[in-house]
Amino acid sequence: MCAFLVSSAAVAQESPRENVSGSINGASVTIGYGSPSVRGRKIWGDLVPYGQLWRTGANPVTEFQTNKDIKIEGKLLPAGKYSIFTIPGQNEWKVIFNSETGQWGIKDDGSANDDPAKDVLTITVKPEKSDGFHEHLTFTINNKGFVLAWENLAVPVMVD
Repeated sequence: MCAFLVSSAAVAQESPRENVSGSINGASVTIGYGSPSVRGRKIWGDLVPYGQLWRTGANPVTEFQTNKDIKIEGKLLPAGKYSIFTIPGQNEWKVIFNSETGQWGIKDDGSANDDPAKDVLTITVKPEKSDGFHEHLTFTINNKGFVLAWENLAVPVMVD
């Protein structure tokens, strides 16, 4: 019975897995991600430190899939499935698309589980104040690209 209680507690701590799909300039795009909650914590610069590689969500890596070649912030991303990592900053973010997918988001030492040799594309974007408070990390897809929003921050990524 004790093992059941411990197991239940561990599962309860996992963030829900979310999927969002949409069309951007004729390409079908899907983003699958773990959606952690703020739960009264300071997120940016604290729970998620500035200047450090982040798995961009919770639990398994965030995955981005497109059925057609697309240009993200003017740079080509071939059709396929990718993991997304980011390096958040106060004034700019690096967004990294990596060809390895399906792995847990962090290594045993707590660092992001990104193999830089498999990075396919890195772009730089500007974060902005979101239109409201977002308790859960969310991705939305629109006709201009996609947006990560959490707490009081939004990170738009343009797709050409």
